[in-house]
Amino acid sequence: MKPVEQIKLPIAKEMELFETKFKDSMLSKVPLLNRITYYIVRRKGKQMRPMFVFLVAKMVSNGGFDERTYRGASVVELIHTATLVHDDVVDDSNRRRGFFSINALWKNKIAVLVGDYLLSKGLLLSIDNEDFDLLKLISIAVREMSEGELLQIEKARKLDITEEVYFEIIRQKTATLIAACCGIGAASVGANNETVQQMRKFGEYIGIAFQIKDDLFDYTEDKIGKPTGIDIKEQKMTLPLIYTLNTCSSKEKSWLINSVKKHNKNKKRVKEVIAFVKENGGLEYTTAKMHDYKNKALAILDNFPDSEYKSSLLQMIDYVVERKI
Repeated sequence: MKPVEQIKLPIAKEMELFETKFKDSMLSKVPLLNRITYYIVRRKGKQMRPMFVFLVAKMVSNGGFDERTYRGASVVELIHTATLVHDDVVDDSNRRRGFFSINALWKNKIAVLVGDYLLSKGLLLSIDNEDFDLLKLISIAVREMSEGELLQIEKARKLDITEEVYFEIIRQKTATLIAACCGIGAASVGANNETVQQMRKFGEYIGIAFQIKDDLFDYTEDKIGKPTGIDIKEQKMTLPLIYTLNTCSSKEKSWLINSVKKHNKNKKRVKEVIAFVKENGGLEYTTAKMHDYKNKALAILDNFPDSEYKSSLLQMIDYVVERKI
């Protein structure tokens, strides 16, 4: 059994019912919209975000559940899908999860409108049911994701990202949505504010570890569906490179910055940069940081009694840092 299927076991029934509820939450009177959303649903990913919502809800309430939990998971997935559709327009990307992106098939104008539609459906799902606490958690995530993207664009122009700024970017860009999933999971079953904030932190730590793992893939030889060195080619400053820039000589630093700025399309030069980062301890340092965040997430789970839901969340943490893709 694949790790994700194993993690899903205690919430298999909920995940099955969620699929129907999520499809229903996207319905429109416009045939074109329904055709596009049907295309989106058929190409769903691992659905890790709804899994976080359900597992956290069950863990903090000792197996309890609520209709609000389904709505919280649907809101998260609607907002997440909206951001992916918009991201593909921003990045001018033609593929998503191995399939054509919405903008590649229906052009940018329709993709932007579909993203807006999904965003509004998510907001209205919360408002119509007066789930204002859940709406606040997801709205914070949307604001931070936008800020994180813009901060990264601003810093990429100068290549002056410090380690502190790097962590702020990945916290906002990636971790804030997983934090919202875990916070929404807890809030949906009536957990107190302290527990909701605790679970938000838990999600944030996992999200940061997840993104660090993604950044490490840029330096791997494995076939992962993402070409090696793609971050360097796109002039993205990730932790292995930031650490190396901070620890090498000024001459080596000039060569590195020059390579990323002016020779990032040169395959030989990109390979040299990857080799230099590896030789100078960039990967060891980054891996150690990833495990720091993993341990912070584990420490939060120590506050909860053992259960099958907690076990699945522990497996999820392992999966995030050990995954091969």
